[in-house]
Amino acid sequence: MPPLHRLAPPLRCLRLANSTFQRSAFPRPTPPAFFRAHQPRGQHTEAAPTTSASSVDHSPQSQPDRPQSKITYTADSYPNLKRDSRFKEVTADDVAFFREVLGSDNAIIDGVTKDASDDLEAFNSDWMKKYRGQCKVVLKPDTTEQVSRILKYCNENLLPVNPQGGNTGLVGGSVPVFDEVVLNLSRMNSIHSFDEVSGILVADAGVILQAADDHVAEKGYIFPLDLGAKGSCQIGGNVATNAGGLRLLRYGSMHGNILGLEAVLPDGTIVDDLCTLRKNNTGYDLKQLFIGGEGSIGIITKISILCPQRSPAVNVAYFGLSSYAKVQQAFREAKIQLSEILSAFELMDSQSQALYARASGARLPLESPHPFYCLIETSGSNTDHDSEKLTTFLEHVMGEEIVADGVVADNESQLQSLWACREGISEASQHFGGVYKYDLSIPLPDLYSLVEECRERFQSNGLMSDTDESKPVFDVVGYGHMGDSNLHLNVAVRRYEKEVEKALEPWVYEWVAQRKGSISAEHGLGLAKKEFIQYSRSETMVGLMKQLKKVYDPNGIMNPYKYI
Repeated sequence: MPPLHRLAPPLRCLRLANSTFQRSAFPRPTPPAFFRAHQPRGQHTEAAPTTSASSVDHSPQSQPDRPQSKITYTADSYPNLKRDSRFKEVTADDVAFFREVLGSDNAIIDGVTKDASDDLEAFNSDWMKKYRGQCKVVLKPDTTEQVSRILKYCNENLLPVNPQGGNTGLVGGSVPVFDEVVLNLSRMNSIHSFDEVSGILVADAGVILQAADDHVAEKGYIFPLDLGAKGSCQIGGNVATNAGGLRLLRYGSMHGNILGLEAVLPDGTIVDDLCTLRKNNTGYDLKQLFIGGEGSIGIITKISILCPQRSPAVNVAYFGLSSYAKVQQAFREAKIQLSEILSAFELMDSQSQALYARASGARLPLESPHPFYCLIETSGSNTDHDSEKLTTFLEHVMGEEIVADGVVADNESQLQSLWACREGISEASQHFGGVYKYDLSIPLPDLYSLVEECRERFQSNGLMSDTDESKPVFDVVGYGHMGDSNLHLNVAVRRYEKEVEKALEPWVYEWVAQRKGSISAEHGLGLAKKEFIQYSRSETMVGLMKQLKKVYDPNGIMNPYKYI
């Protein structure tokens, strides 16, 4: 504990800032339409670049206003991709077989024997309006046995298959490239069981994430994954892409939370590994191959997942810091002092907050600007105890001059407003025309250096200005999950130009590779990053992955043209 004379001024600063914040309840003017579309935390809902950059962080919060018929076909955007000549085209006989298996006209969209273009578009294109396939038939099974029969038939007849969940992916992995059969799991949406003692949920892959979270919430538990797309993404897709999200710091990744799963291999074999035990040390843990496998070796049909107890006490603080070195100090102190109740530690640079405020019209929580901002969330069982720990932490970091200023949410409205400063960056980055986004894992000491070097790169090449409309780049911002070493690098642009793309790729990936980072922290590979996997994985590792793909999918029908 620092001497009283050092502690008093920071404490007074915190109290004055928090008093102002709470008195005004963080009033915000009516935001633009694309910000109104954003789903607040805790509430329930339901000109494309040619780089690998994703268009958002986690969610379809603001969809570009482009008619689906205007979206360029993926095959045209990637002219080097050629349809595999081994694959046959879907015929009327194939449709008849699928119809017999599914037993319902509602379970199939047939664009082979009739015109179903309008109905097919939603399954052919992604919500970002960046990728567009040419699928002619969509199948919606409602049992694992139906999935098995369909895949067996497709494998024997060399019909390529595109597994699809809620279609909220960010790297082009959930939509076809050419005329693959789309196998959509939306009708497999039953919750089979939930053990109120162990917290283990067993559910179909097509269950919506929000529905799963609502179900366990009724019993006092929480689903260990939170995404902005939770009103439309499906838990099978979350597992298949090893989705990360906002709760990873507290609850870990899908690799640790999934206890078992059921899946179907390309030859129709049902992998019955729906274990509900936390300990099962008998042989290879084969389920891990399907987690993050993006449907490349089989389709997940059911999952068993461990859900932690829901915390009744949630606190959020937002504070400003003078340097990235101070951010690292604050994170270390948060882990020490908040330890078991720390559930989120989010990093935002001043540029990202200025961009958010300018695009949304929102007023930022702190009166004075700071080079960096952090948002901390704690989740525990005792409100008074957790509030005291958070206050003690803030008093310490301000007394030690690690943190310059800060506010603490005093009610649910303020909590939502503080989180909006972090979650609203994604939409704000697209507000002025477009955005190039990169989802990267970088060792913490080097994490923000990429943003600084990228900003310098565009300043020196004359492509960036926040006032000159002739310059394509508006600003470069950095933010992300400090607790996961996950950086979101955003290059906000007025328009997409080849010069900007050439300045970014492969430079960004080379930079990350030199520091032994990952080119995809949580979005996956899909089509967008398939060609760049060598920047994160060695030739040996990629070779082993290809061998596994060949073992499980020798005909290559599962989600072709993507992943590896």
